[in-house]
Amino acid sequence: MALNLSQKQEVVAELAEVAAKAHSLVAAEYAGITVGQMTAMRKKARETGVYLRVVKNTLAARAVAGTEYECVQDKLVGPLLYAFSTEEPGAAGRLIKEFAKGNDKLQPKVVAMGGQVYPASHVEVLASLPTLDQALAMLARVLSEPASMFARAVKAVADKQGGGEVAAEAPAEAEPA
Repeated sequence: MALNLSQKQEVVAELAEVAAKAHSLVAAEYAGITVGQMTAMRKKARETGVYLRVVKNTLAARAVAGTEYECVQDKLVGPLLYAFSTEEPGAAGRLIKEFAKGNDKLQPKVVAMGGQVYPASHVEVLASLPTLDQALAMLARVLSEPASMFARAVKAVADKQGGGEVAAEAPAEAEPA
């Protein structure tokens, strides 16, 4: 179904708004994917914070103009599915990688992040980025490690000097009085 001018402007405005806030973009060829597979992919995209859309490449090129994804304009060729990560940088990569395993007709073509265009093989790299929860857990571990090391060092010094034995004898001496 052909879109009229106002509908095209709405699509471009919506896509431009998403592109301005997105962390990463993965464009993939989707020709040959069934409706059921596409529905499952859209459902998973909503759950993981990925904006998934099929639009004409000319409209997508207009939408990304003026954003950090402007660098992909000359690579938008063929029937493409656009996946923008809106919450976590690696979410779009994980989504496309997961569905490409089960369907060889879904082929990543362009990966963009931080104003740089990467080849399709970088979907693996993007998918391996930690989720927000994983990144926070790593940060907590890094922040707690110096305190843990200090506590172990203090305990080792106390054990070496016999501090543990003196503490156990002190209450015994206080009782006979």
